[in-house]
Order: sequence, then structure tokens, then C-alpha cells
Amino acid sequence: MKKTLCGILSSMIMMSSAIAEGSGARLLYQGHGSLRIVTREGKVIYIDPYAGDGYDLPADLILVTHGHQDHTAVNLITNRSDDCRIITYKDALVNGEYKSYDLGYAGIEAVQAGNNRNHDIRECVGWLITLSDGVSVYASGDTSMTDQMAELAARNIHYAFYVCDGIYNMDNDEAIACAKLVNAQHSIPYHMSPGKLFDQERAEKFDVPGRLIIPAGEEINLE
Repeated sequence: MKKTLCGILSSMIMMSSAIAEGSGARLLYQGHGSLRIVTREGKVIYIDPYAGDGYDLPADLILVTHGHQDHTAVNLITNRSDDCRIITYKDALVNGEYKSYDLGYAGIEAVQAGNNRNHDIRECVGWLITLSDGVSVYASGDTSMTDQMAELAARNIHYAFYVCDGIYNMDNDEAIACAKLVNAQHSIPYHMSPGKLFDQERAEKFDVPGRLIIPAGEEINLE
């Protein structure tokens, strides 16, 4: 009996230690335009599911920036919490009004996205996600420079992701200009080359202060 009790206590201590070590939020760059955030509460947010791995954790929230197939593979996420929410650009942009959502573990704001190439600004959004501990993540979605980006500078964003493929969206030079305008603590290139999860050469050309390069499949702590 004593051994069993000791074993239980030991397991509880180990679990407590593990929880303490993993108490901060984490972000997995899955590749292309796909991101996964696990909040400090253990809530799981997927953004533009399509690329890479890491769709096994049960989703609490799925965000979709626009309707192109390389951003809308919601079917990949078969494991979902009972109250999982899916918020798409159709929900978040209604009659020109960008919606906000207070989910407790995170505040979600739709922001401007789009361009004259392939992304109608009336049918695209970016996401600004503010976690319960105040850490913020901006996912630009498929876009070029927008009028609203100048306003985002006042938000003191911690992590900002910018598309820079130069084919369907803005190129590296324009993405750099956007990053300098928003002036986030960390500026991160993504959605770099169609057909590739990640492009190291293009990522290195995204030369801005606070640049953070995250290879596909790598997870970082959000601090």
C-alpha cells in the first residue's frame, strides 16, 4: 500500500512539473500558411489548415482566412472538442464590418486582407489573436499591403506572419515594407513558395528587424 501511495505521489509530482514547464502558449508552423497554437489553458487553435502535420490535437477553434483550397482543409482536423468553433472569413467579415470574438482563452479579431491579384478584399481576412496572457499573433492571410496595417503598429504585436510568395500575393519587398509598418516584436515569413511547405532561401531574403525564421514543422514558445 505504501509503495502504491508513493507511486501515486511521484506521478502527481511529475505531472505538476510537466504542467509547470508547459504552462506557456506554443505555436507550431505546419508549413505554407498553416499554423497551430496551443494556449496556456491547453486550448488548440488551427489557422488555415492545409499543410504539414500536427492535426492530431483536439481542436477548440479553427480559423479560415479565405476560400482557397490551400487554406480550407478543415477535414484534416477530425479530432475536435465538443464545443469546437469554426470561424471563417464569411462569419468574420459581414457587409464590410470586421468582427471580433472574446473566447476567454483568446480574443480573435478579423482584420483587412486581400489584393488585386486573386484575393478580393471583401472575401478575405487576416487574424489578430490575443491570448489570455497578452501575447498576440497576427496571421496576415493571403494579402498585399492594406490600409489597416498602419493602425496595427499601435497594437504592439508580438508575432506577425507575412505572406511573401510574389505570385498570388505580395513579394518579399512588399512584405518587408508591411513588417516595418506593423513593427511587431517578431516578424516571420510564411506562405513563401506555392507547392513548398517552406523556402529557406526566400525566408532569408525577408530581411527585417526582429526577423524570426521558423522552418516548417518547428514549434516555438510564445513569450
